[in-house]
Amino acid sequence: MSKEDEESGTYSEPELEKFSNTANVTAGNEKERLKIIYVDDTTSSLITLKRRLERRHEVYPAESSKIMFKTLEKIIPDIILLDINMPDADGYETIEYLKADERYAHIPVIFFTSNSDRESVIKGLTLGAVDYIIKPFETSSLFECIEKHVTASRTVKIKEEDGRPRILAVDDVVSILKIIKTALHPNYIVHTISRPEAVLDFLKLKKPDLILLDYLMPIYNGFELIPMIREMPGYEETPIIMLTSEGTVTNIKEAIALGACDFIVKPFKDNELNDKVIKHIKTAKVKEE
Repeated sequence: MSKEDEESGTYSEPELEKFSNTANVTAGNEKERLKIIYVDDTTSSLITLKRRLERRHEVYPAESSKIMFKTLEKIIPDIILLDINMPDADGYETIEYLKADERYAHIPVIFFTSNSDRESVIKGLTLGAVDYIIKPFETSSLFECIEKHVTASRTVKIKEEDGRPRILAVDDVVSILKIIKTALHPNYIVHTISRPEAVLDFLKLKKPDLILLDYLMPIYNGFELIPMIREMPGYEETPIIMLTSEGTVTNIKEAIALGACDFIVKPFKDNELNDKVIKHIKTAKVKEE
């Protein structure tokens, strides 16, 4: 590679592969070297960030979510840095797949992007990201952010086995998912999904104690999902509460007939949501006994 190519950020595939496979250990560094996967479709960004971070840590660049998942088959990183705007699967879709997979759900994800609008930030955090770094950034701040969240995630991983019930909330409106997560925290472990087509894959990997399911969604609506869920082994009796802004008698009857145990009309109050969640989790436990 010429000096001109390096300065312009132009790299060939073999050169990117070389960067991906090298893990330079800094001599005399007493700190733990973390394993970091950085996902970005811009090759120059991958190379630049790897050079900055490998002074302290091992960095595995990936140009797409597909490459990231191939890398995950070989190593489990301490943290993932994930760009939002990518072809094929974007950052939002990628994090939902990560959080739906039992093997990778515990890995902290930091969104690394030039999107600084409030809606993008809220959506990313609601879907499970631990932080949001806006480009351009200071390297020292990035080191601090990464190390802080790796430490926090290790603490959370221990606490997640504390017996708290798991709730799965499904709604294509991310702001509703944020409201639900806030209302139920810290008494429950709350998983959120904004794409209904990802629900069945999630349920194969994690079994929630209760499902909150929106009625009107693209691709699959709540009424279509309930029979699919009920046909899955182990989900015949899992409580499902429907969420909707159309609380008509007909809708309620249809939901109950399909297998929902209750109905909550939007907008709802935090105490109403908590009361119904507690009620149906307790009822389910009594049935199991």
